[in-house]
Amino acid sequence: MNSLTRTLIRNSFVRRSFHSTTSTLGDNNQYHGTTIVCVRKNGKVCMMGDGMVSMGAMMVKPNAKKIRLIPAKGDDGTGTIVGFAGSTADAFTLVERLEAKLDEYPGQLARSCVELAKGWRTDKYLRRLEASLLVADEKVSLELTGNGDVLESSDGILGVGSGSPYAIAAARALVDIEELSAEDVAHKAMTVAANMCIYTNDNFRKEVMDSKEEDKKSED
Repeated sequence: MNSLTRTLIRNSFVRRSFHSTTSTLGDNNQYHGTTIVCVRKNGKVCMMGDGMVSMGAMMVKPNAKKIRLIPAKGDDGTGTIVGFAGSTADAFTLVERLEAKLDEYPGQLARSCVELAKGWRTDKYLRRLEASLLVADEKVSLELTGNGDVLESSDGILGVGSGSPYAIAAARALVDIEELSAEDVAHKAMTVAANMCIYTNDNFRKEVMDSKEEDKKSED
């Protein structure tokens, strides 16, 4: 093999290596995030999210429903709002598990989430699930992650997904404006996220319910 042939083979290998990295292939097969934000203000809690599902540089669906209401059983309240970011199949698996925990501990959202987080962290099957959840009822709003975290916001604002940093920042800047309702704050925050995050669109869906926690604070 002469020197010219060796040079051509070496250059060809370099080009193939450069254009076929594992990170590029992995990115093309990963479903990217979304934006879900939850705001509690003036006796209301509003959870809002966008509808985009993307795969790599391609938009798969513009109007996915990533927020749902789990009805309350009996007289245990008005229900639980759930929003998710991440793999749709994984998220629905976790929502089904959450529903089972709510049936087991009716009216106790925080305990139900802690029990779900325990299983999510320790179960060999569940810990492979890639999703994040926001859950809210009339008393509390919580974020659940695959690390076993159950987080409650100190200011009534939570967010998950690729655009959540923008939405959270915008919501915190707007929440002190008296004339804006929880729904107004959430909508403006989602608009900011949709304008800044390429994986978030402006096809918003929402769920709103009364918040007892805010009423108690106002009475104090």
